Formats: sequence, structure tokens, C-alpha cells
Amino acid sequence: NNNNNNNSKSNSTPAHVNASDEVSKRLLQSSTNTSKDKKLPITYSQWKFRTRRRFQDGKRSVDFVLAYIGDDDYIPENRRKREIFETNLIKEGLHLEHDNTQRIHFIKIHAPLEVLCRYAEILKIKLPMKKIPGQELIKEDDFRFKDCLTSFCSRVFSWLYVSPERPYRIHFEFSRNYQHLFDWEQPNFFDAGVRNAIINFILERQHFLEGEETADNLGIEKLLEDGVYQSAYPLHEDTDRDFLLQEWASMRKWIHLQPLDSIKEYFGAKVALYFAWLGFYTHMLIPLSVLGLLCFIYGFVTWNSDPISRQICNDNQTTLMCPQCDRNCDYWLLETTCLSSKLNYLIDNNITVVFATIMALWAVIYLELWKRYSATLVHRWGLTTFSQHVEHPRPQYLSKLQRHKDITERWKKSNNILEPDVPFWRIKFLPSFTSYSIMVLFICVSLIAIFSMIVYRMAQKASHSILGNENSMTYKIMVLPLTAGIIDLIVISLLDYVYTTLAVTLTNLEYCRTQTEYDESLTIKNYIFQFVNYYSSLFYIAFLKGKFVGYPAKYNRILGFRQEECNPGGCLMELCLQLAIIMIGKQAVNAFVEMFIPYVMRCIRKLITRMGMSKVDSEEKLISCNQWTEDYHLVPSYTNSLFSEYLEMVLQFGFVTLFGLALPLAPLFALVNNVLEVRLDAIKMLKLARRPVAQRASNIGVWYNMMAIVTRIAVASSAMIIAFSTNLIPKLVYTTATKDASLEGYLNFTLAYFNTEDFQVQPVLRGSNFENVTTCRYTEFRNPPWDEHPYKRPTYYWQILTGRLAFIVIFQNVVGMIQGIIAWAIADEPSKLRKRIKREGFLLREHIIEYEKKTAAEKAAARRAIDEAQYEDEKQSNTMDYYGNNSKESTTQTQTVQRDYGDNDATVVYRNEQRTTPL
Repeated sequence: NNNNNNNSKSNSTPAHVNASDEVSKRLLQSSTNTSKDKKLPITYSQWKFRTRRRFQDGKRSVDFVLAYIGDDDYIPENRRKREIFETNLIKEGLHLEHDNTQRIHFIKIHAPLEVLCRYAEILKIKLPMKKIPGQELIKEDDFRFKDCLTSFCSRVFSWLYVSPERPYRIHFEFSRNYQHLFDWEQPNFFDAGVRNAIINFILERQHFLEGEETADNLGIEKLLEDGVYQSAYPLHEDTDRDFLLQEWASMRKWIHLQPLDSIKEYFGAKVALYFAWLGFYTHMLIPLSVLGLLCFIYGFVTWNSDPISRQICNDNQTTLMCPQCDRNCDYWLLETTCLSSKLNYLIDNNITVVFATIMALWAVIYLELWKRYSATLVHRWGLTTFSQHVEHPRPQYLSKLQRHKDITERWKKSNNILEPDVPFWRIKFLPSFTSYSIMVLFICVSLIAIFSMIVYRMAQKASHSILGNENSMTYKIMVLPLTAGIIDLIVISLLDYVYTTLAVTLTNLEYCRTQTEYDESLTIKNYIFQFVNYYSSLFYIAFLKGKFVGYPAKYNRILGFRQEECNPGGCLMELCLQLAIIMIGKQAVNAFVEMFIPYVMRCIRKLITRMGMSKVDSEEKLISCNQWTEDYHLVPSYTNSLFSEYLEMVLQFGFVTLFGLALPLAPLFALVNNVLEVRLDAIKMLKLARRPVAQRASNIGVWYNMMAIVTRIAVASSAMIIAFSTNLIPKLVYTTATKDASLEGYLNFTLAYFNTEDFQVQPVLRGSNFENVTTCRYTEFRNPPWDEHPYKRPTYYWQILTGRLAFIVIFQNVVGMIQGIIAWAIADEPSKLRKRIKREGFLLREHIIEYEKKTAAEKAAARRAIDEAQYEDEKQSNTMDYYGNNSKESTTQTQTVQRDYGDNDATVVYRNEQRTTPL
């Protein structure tokens, strides 16, 4: 390989036009020279098959690839690190082959069967077993109507399935002692995911410096960080990828179910569980979307029956409202809010409470059904008992422990057998405290940004007359919230990007033992920050805006500005606009980032490597002539690459459950986005990104707990939005007090009177038609100026407040109790699955015991045959006349041997055999 490398460098041509031909000739020549049959030439298709994804012998497949720049061989330190690292890989049993035919040099890695078996046992990987006698009886069950209904629906909707159902198999932790029990004849016994996971496990734990092994000379990640290697990645497979591209990553298949088993075999269980969860969540959005659409249609149908909007639109310039700012604002007519009051009715009508209740119950039903569905999937994939306790410690974690001498000494005393115990307060506390302190700091920065937006809106309200919009209610109700929402989205996105990058650095400082612990720590910090970052502005509009404004004679001010007021229809319409901007805008931004940026980066990377944008004119461009060179141009895939995908969907779940009451079409928007998201993510992972290293998982991790917490918060959020941002409670109090079921006087009931002479700051009215106005109205529950207690709270205000608080308590407790009953009633695992697991466990134990007995009997028979043969030889020699032995002694000896070996008793077991059972 080194000779080929030198020849390729000396014969390289500066003309990029001929570079492709030169590379192809060298590859074909190299392949032909290594052919065992020198007489038979190979065709191009045969050469392509043998070199596409295989070693030069055309038999061994390439499971993993390391890449580095060829000129880096002239750096002695990097070359020495690579040599030591590759030597250690060979000692582990891996097969390596160099490809130095181009500017980028590749090291092809193949894991032979012996290595796969050894590490499958170390990692406790469950693999399919041969068919066990009685296995077909496990799936049989008593007749149940639910099973018949499920079977009938499966046949009706069979056209939605893109791949046939896999045969039923029992999985067991691989052990070389029981290797005869496993189904070796299965084509994908060690599938590509298992192979690249084992190789990656080996790569992470090999040193690249001679002498003392320290934290700074361990693993492939450190070599990538130091630039010794440019890339390390498993390869895509054309056959499986073509199937997934055709049946999964295609917009034409948007209505079909996902081939989850094929995804699991190609990407591993962790990626497959993400897509299974995303698909399940998308399906569960369908009934909620239909319900939200019906609520929206109901609002349109009953558009003209709302008494509030009808009274506002038919006001005929009789209701004059007080100015919305101190000096430069004029009085305005209530009828200018006609359109906004009608739009507000679409989301604040008679079935709003029903929609909120159903949505809260839907959330808990969705979570409970997902647990049942995921339990079935995980069992089918042989990962039921997998947990983080089975995971091996991260090499980065063990490297950090070596920096502490006392821990290292205790570890050496135990001969590196026992994993060291790390004290929390002395070692773990400070990094964790620093990490979460910075998270709190960024939360404060996010809150300051939201506060700045609030001040911006108040300042715009105070100065909008300078812009010439003093009489435009469209500006007040629509334009101002839209501009503020767009600016808020930009600020949120910037803070999101900065903290997401910083969170990775902070989590690297912590002592996370396993990869699962690392992912959970990173997830918790990010989600808490994103929760505040994305939801704080919505919480402000829903619960704070317009609640503590004061009244014209005594406004409550912030930095000298009057607080924002809700329009006469309430703040629910503005909450709807803000939710639509942030939710839809975030989804659009994420789709652009996920698809367009990887595509652009891929094109740039391809342009650089192909055209050779460097200072050396004779440098050869990289030609995509096989699988590892094609994958080199793709976007790198990282261990936590699914984090951003999960975060996007869980934030969307929060938008739907926490604030979906203000936007009944939010589930529909989420449904449309998710249908596209599934296919776009599939396209990105198959065409734009390198193949990720397969990882095992039995659930979606801490994301489930976060959604469960959001579900509980959503009940309180819906109760408070209904109580304080809708007209439900004031309408009930008004109807009870006045017996006016038609609500004809309700609008007047919600508006208070104010004497213009009592203004704190008299408005400056120049050329206004309302200069001589003595009385105006404002949205509050206060006494009129001619009352004995002017501008004080009337009795019915306290009745409304009591009703609102009572509604919050009743709604939260009743809905929360129903949620608890639903969670208790729906089991985490189907009863059919629990029975199957018990039957499999019993059948598996009995099968292994029988195998042990059979093996022990065979060993005993073999050793008995050997001993009997030896005894016969001794007998023949001892019965000769010239030795003086009599036949009586020989008979006694024979009886002793028979008694010792149990020849006359079937229950006697050969005493030198020891049967051990792993169960």
C-alpha cells in the first residue's frame, strides 16, 4: 500500500480533467493484480461489485472506515499515532486494509466472526435463537374480540404496510457456550448495526501512544479532535438504502406506515424508536386535529350569534374609548374592533372548555398508549431487559477518573476489576453546579429578552401616533403583535443556537458514567432552557398582559410606560397570533436548517474535495468511485444527532397541549408538519448524512418524563387561560346576577366609565373630533366616577375573581383525577405481551437446561468410552499368565469401574462432570 501511495503521488497529474481516469485505472489495475485467477479478466460490473464496499479480495465487507489526508504522512507524530492505534486494532482481531489511491487515504475495517462473537458476549447483545420446540404455542391465546377486530383492521388496511411482517423469534443474550442454540443460518444474524456498534466500541477504547496509558491518548474521538484522522464512519449499503429510499424516504409514501424493522436493522434501535415515536405521535394527532377543526368550523357557523361581537359591530359610534397612551393618542370608537371581536369568537365560544378538557385527556391517553406500543416494539427487537446498567462506562468518563490519584490507586488495588466509586460532593458537585448555574444565567438572559420585547411593545403603543397610525385599529390589534412576535422569534432562535452549543461543552465537564446519562444530562439542561425561552412570551400574554394595568386616573407603569392592555375581546386573540408565529415559524426555520444547510454543506464539501481548493496545484481531487469515497462527502453524523429532532417535537407537543386552547388549528398544523418531518428526516439521514453508529435503547429516555410533566402543567395552563383570558366566568356571573340569558347588556357590563378631568396626564389633542369629550369607557370592572366610591372595585368584581379561582381549582382537580384514573386503567404493557414474556422465559430456561443435560451426557459418554478403552487395554495386559493375576481380581476391578462410572444405574452421573446453568 505504501508503494502504491508513492507511485500515485509521483505519477499524479495537475490536470483535473484526467484525474478521474487515472484513479479508475489504478483501482482497476490494483483489483486485477490482486485477483487469484490471473488468466480470467474481470468485467467492470464485477470490478465495481468487488470494490464498491469490499476489501480487495472481493469477499470481506467494509464495516467501518477511517479517513485522513495523505499529506499527513509527512508529519511524524500523527503517523506514529496512527500506526500504534491501527496496531492495537489488529491485536483486537479486526481486519484492516489501506486505500491510498487518492488524496484522501482510507483505512477499511472489517470485523471477523470471532471478534463479533467475543464482543457480542461482552456487550450482552441479544440475538435470535433457533426455533425452540413448542415456540409456536407461545403466540396462541384464547379467543378475544379485540384480537379479531385488530386482525380485521390489519387486513383492511394491509395496503398501508410497505414490508411484510417479520417471523416471530425469541432473542437471548449471546454466549459462546451456547452458540449452537442461535440461528446462524439467518442472513442478518449479525446485522450491519451490530457490526458497526461493536467496531465503534473497540475504536473508542484503544490507545495511540506507547508507554503509560492516560486520558489524553485514548479513543478515536481524541484522534478526530487532534486532526490525526479526518473522519470515522460506517458505510451506507446500496441495497437496504435503496429499499428505504423507495418505501420510506419518499413523499409519495406519506400515507403508508414506516418499515420500522428495516429501519432498526439499518440504523439501530435508538433511531428506529425515534421514528416509531414520531409516527405514533403523528397518528395520535389525527383525532385531535379533527376535533380542533370542528371547533373552528363551529365558530364560523355561529359567527353571527355572538352577542358581544354583534353589539360591538352595531355600536353606531356611541361608545367612545379612552386613549391607549398618555399624550399623543386620541379617543377611539369601540366599533373599530368589530373584526377582531369576531375573530376572537372563533377561539372563545361555547365549546372552548370542552376542547380544553378533551385535549388534556388526550395527552395522558397518548402517553399511556405509547408505553404499550413501545413495549411491543422493544420486545420484538430483543431489547426488553436492556437498561443503562448494562451499558459500559464511557471512555471519556474513565479517562477523567484517571486524573484523580486516590481513585486511580484504589482502582489498581482491585486489579481494575471493580469500577471505582466516585464521591459526589468532592468530585461531581462542582462541574454539575457550574453547568446548571450557567443554565440559570441563560434563563435570566432569556427572560430579559422577553422583558425587552414587552417594553418595545409598550413604547410602540406610546409612540405609534408619531408614525401616523393613531386612528388605525389594525395597527394596534394586528400589525404591532405581528412585528413583536417576529422579533421575539428571531431573539429566541439566536439564544437557542448559542445555548445549545454551550450546553454540549458544559455537559462534557460533568462526570456522566454512560452514554445514556450523558444524553439525559444534556437533554434536561437544554429543555429547561428552551421551555423558558419559547414559552415565556406566551405565558406573559396568557396570564399577565392586561391583568394589572390600573385605570386612567392611576395607571401602573414600567420604566415610565403604561402597561399593555387587552382589547375589549380579550388577550386570547393576541395569544393565538403569537402562538401561530412562534410555532409555525419555528417549524419552518427548523425545516430550512435541517434540509437546506446540510445540502449546502454537502455541496461545499464536495466542491472543496473534488476541485482541490488548495495551494498545491498538483494535488489530486477526490473521485467518488466507491462507497467510502461517496460517504466522505456527506454531512458527519454525531452520537447525539437525534437530540435536536426530539427537542423540536417535544417543544411542539408543549405548544399543542399548553396553548392549543388559543389556537384550535394547532394540532392540524402539527399534523401536517409531522407528516413532512418523517419523510424529510428520512431523506436527510439516507442521502445527506453519513450513516450513524447503531445504538441500543429500550425507550425514548428522559423525553417521556418531560412530556408527562408538560401534560400535568397543561391542565393548570388550560384552567388559567379559560379563567382569566376568556369571557366564560364573567358571562356566568353576569347571567346569574341579571338573569339576562341573551347577554344583550354584557358588553356594557364589562366597560367602566371614566371622567376625562381625572386623567393623570391630559392627552394632547390637535385637530381631534373629541376635544370636548367629558366621559370615556375602558375595559375594567370598576365603579363609575359618580359612585360614592369612584373607581373602586365593585362587588361583582370579587364575585368574578372568586369564580375564576374556583374554576381553576375544580377544573385542575377533576381533570387531573380523570388523568390519574386513565393512567391507572391503561397498563404499561399489554396483557398478551406479559404472558408471552413469561412463556418465553419458561420455555427458554427449560430449553437451556435440556441442552446442558444433553451436553453433559455427551461429554460423560465420550469420557467413559475413553476410560473403558484404557481399562480394556490394562485388562488384557493384567490377565496374562506370566503376570500371575487371577480372574477374580479382574472381575472385582471391573465391577468397581462399572460402579464408579454408573454403567449399571441410569441415574448415576459421571462424577467428574460438573453441570452449570447460567440461569
